[in-house]
Amino acid sequence: MSKNRADVPVVEGISRQYWDAAREGRLLIAQCADCGRVHHYPRVLCPFCWSEAVSPIEATGTGAVYSYSTVYVNDLEPFKSRLPYVAAVVELDEGPRVVTNIDGIEPDQVRVGMPVRAAFREIVDQTYAVVFTPIES
Repeated sequence: MSKNRADVPVVEGISRQYWDAAREGRLLIAQCADCGRVHHYPRVLCPFCWSEAVSPIEATGTGAVYSYSTVYVNDLEPFKSRLPYVAAVVELDEGPRVVTNIDGIEPDQVRVGMPVRAAFREIVDQTYAVVFTPIES
């Protein structure tokens, strides 16, 4: 794994609890106590009502592929060594959409609407990113 600082996510502040949960194999999203809506990515204010009453909740980790693209060319590490890979938007069962990768399937087998489940890939030194894999039917 590359240890170039540009390749390593910044884990600090409000995002720390999300990275820590990913290391434990859990996907957190945020819920607003005032309007009740959920969202993802971590931020201090609710993007719907601007409340500060936002706290993390554990997502089921299941959803469906909303959109995707197979990447065949990327000269930047660590992506270059993963070619081809599927960059995707997954709509979680709870509603938010997550930008991610689809793993565990050949790129030409990915389909919009395909059910997927969260999995976690170490990207560097105990820092894990959420990826999604197909749910066997």
